[in-house]
Amino acid sequence: MDPNRSFGEMPLPLFAPASDDVAMAPPAPAGKAAPSYLADHRARLRDRFLQGGPEAMPDYEVLELLLFRAIPRQDVKPLARRLIEIFGDFNRVVTAPPVRLQAVDGVGQAVITELKIVEAAARRLARARIMHRPILSS
Repeated sequence: MDPNRSFGEMPLPLFAPASDDVAMAPPAPAGKAAPSYLADHRARLRDRFLQGGPEAMPDYEVLELLLFRAIPRQDVKPLARRLIEIFGDFNRVVTAPPVRLQAVDGVGQAVITELKIVEAAARRLARARIMHRPILSS
């Protein structure tokens, strides 16, 4: 490892970004910090989720938690709200066809992949619950 690299320096990405990935927000001008409410927003959301569970959060905030993985280092609240506004609720966002999701400004392949992973996990959980139920017979 290069001894001149500082701990604050981000490593280079493993893969080059795809052409349809969401562009990173430009860095704040020198001397201007990000608004204070953004500083620990992700940490506060994670804490609220761990303390109160998903029932203690509106759909757009649960969606924000999911979008954090797909879009690092960018405020995802506007996209989460837009998706809920367009599709109606968390369930409809996660189960929306990829073509409809891609039509939303700010949604790239990374977001679609994360949403479809959650959909696949939900289907497997539901299937497992049904498969392990006792069978009633007359």
